[in-house]
Parts: sequence; structure tokens; C-alpha cells
Amino acid sequence: MERIDAVVIGAGVVGLAVGRALARSGRETIVVERADAFGTVTSSRNSEVIHAGLYYPSGSLKARLCVAGREQLYAYCAEKHIAHRRCGKLLVARGDAQRAKLGQIRAQGQRNGVEDLQWLDAAQLRELEPQLRAELALWSPSTGIVDSHGLMLALVGDFEAAGGALALRSPVDEIVASAATAGAHRLRVGGEASMTLEAGIVVNAAGLWAPGLARRIAGLDGARLPRARYAKGNYFSLAAKAPFSHLIYPTPEAAGLGVHLTLDLAGQARFGPDVQWIEPMAPDDIDYRVDASRMAAFEAAIRDYWPGLPDGALQPAYSGVRPKLEAADGRALTDFIVQGPAEHGIAGLVNLFGIESPGLTACLAIADDVVSRLTA
Repeated sequence: MERIDAVVIGAGVVGLAVGRALARSGRETIVVERADAFGTVTSSRNSEVIHAGLYYPSGSLKARLCVAGREQLYAYCAEKHIAHRRCGKLLVARGDAQRAKLGQIRAQGQRNGVEDLQWLDAAQLRELEPQLRAELALWSPSTGIVDSHGLMLALVGDFEAAGGALALRSPVDEIVASAATAGAHRLRVGGEASMTLEAGIVVNAAGLWAPGLARRIAGLDGARLPRARYAKGNYFSLAAKAPFSHLIYPTPEAAGLGVHLTLDLAGQARFGPDVQWIEPMAPDDIDYRVDASRMAAFEAAIRDYWPGLPDGALQPAYSGVRPKLEAADGRALTDFIVQGPAEHGIAGLVNLFGIESPGLTACLAIADDVVSRLTA
């Protein structure tokens, strides 16, 4: 049995950021990952947007960690020469109901500490984006895009430079919490690693599967654990060059932000995600293929703000799955949930649940939050 200071389960962007923070604090740390590479699930199947922090309720973890994490992420990208761009976002509206919604979003963003939001009228929009159809837009200059793989490479480099070890193809088969062992947490790791570890700190950053993993932790009361739900989001890309230089977002919809237009760092446009509820039982059950029959709905949603979208210009791109949560009574839980010793009473154990957007933006702030809970 090998003894170590800390084990992080899951090598997505958040798990890597947490591992980096623990290793840099002087703790001997291993990040274990069931896949054969880091960041293959939610971290690599998203819009790669650096969010400003507009939408989230006041006082929520999403609001606090997104606003703090955004500034940390921009500074980190500059320091590490990670490709990124502050391209800005236009949140557009047509009609009284959408205009009113934009006003609510602006007020919420200001309460969250987003202080650079601006109104643009139809004439200003035509000058900025001639092919965009909208009566009003909320301009967010702090929104940007980032090379998520480059970000994770930098986190891995920092983590390993601080003495951390990344173990791939290493699924966690069993966890016995210290509450049941009267000592350190005990983990049995399968796959190529095939080892038993004892650790004073365990961070469950297993993403989509974090709630299920937590239910298998011997010694942890499962009564307060959330249930997982899974929202698949499909993306379509534009075959030709897009006539836009900024991100374009419609007003939000249930479970998502609508079929928005984002750009990658090469200027390629992609649209999505939509919302398609799925019920996978295991990681290998997820079908990431994009259903081409959903294209018509995408075209209709896009033409609401870009009527000039050419026929046949979209092509299936990729999909991702967002980790949603619900309470035992079926209520949707929309905030990040970070359960540490103060919540469950077990020293050295932190569970991260529902880390969807803006998890990429907030990764460094989430890592700081986890470390603070472990040292409180």
C-alpha cells in the first residue's frame, strides 16, 4: 500500500487545476484518470469560451468563481503564452420580452461584479456586425475564447514541475473514507496502475460521474448527495467563413444559453449547444455522434439572429455532455456544489458536483476554493 498526501480523481481541466494547486502547496499529489489521456470528456467538448459571469444568481458559487476565475485565467494565459483572445460577446434581443430579459441579465451581471457591460442599439450593431439582426444587444467585452487543450497542457506542466504525478488508464474501483477507517482515505485503483493508495486528501473531480462515485465512498452518508442528470449538447460548424468577428448569443433558454455562435482561434464558426437529455449508465454508453436531423432546428434558431445563413452551410461538428444535478425531490440544482469537510464532516474529502459551464473559466478559482476548504 502506497501512502501519499493527496489524490485527485479525474484529469479534466478542473481536476488538473486542483492537482496543480495541491502540488504547489507542497503536498505529494497524484491525479488518477480512467481514460488514456487527460481532458477527453467535458473539458474538450465545449465552446471554449471564457465567460464574464453575467447569468448566475447573486452569491452563487458560479457567480463568485466565474468572475474571480476569469481574471485568473486571462492572467495565466498571458503568463504561459496559452492561445486566447478577448473577442467579446453580443447578447442580442428582438421584441419587448427579450429586451426585458437583457435588462435583467445586465443587472445581474453588475451585481456579480461585471462592470464593463454596454448597450448597443440597432445602428451600432449594424456598424459592428452588418449581417446580425437584432434591435438591441448587451456587449460584454470581457468574454473571450481559449485553447482548452493548451490550457490543460500548461496545467499538467505546472503540476508535474511541482512534483505531481498523472496516472492515466487508472479507474478508481473503491474508496473507503477515513470515517470508516479511523485513519487515511483508502483507494483501490485498477487499470494499468493497479495499486492501493492511502491519502489524507481525496478530491472527487470525476465530472459527469462524480455523484455516482461519491455514492460508492464507504463511510460517506449518501442522503445529501445530489443525483446526476445529463444534458447532451450538439454542435454544428459553418462550412464557409463566418461574417462575424464576435461571439453572438441569443437570450437564454431552459438548461442552456441557446444556440449561440462561437468562434475558435482560427476564426471557424460553430453553433450550439442545444439540449438533448440522455440517460447513460456508464462513460462508454455515451453516443457522441451528432444527429444530422437536428440541423433544421439549428438553422431556424440561427436565422432568428442571422437571416443570411446560406442553405446547406451547416455540417455536424461534435457534441458534449453537461453534468446537471437534481435533489432527491426532483428539484433542479443549478449551482456548482462543492462538498467539503464542513458539509459532510469527513476531514480531507472534497466532492465536486455539477461542474459544467463556467467550469472552464473558473477552473483556477475552483482549485483555490478546494484548497481553502481543506485547510479551513
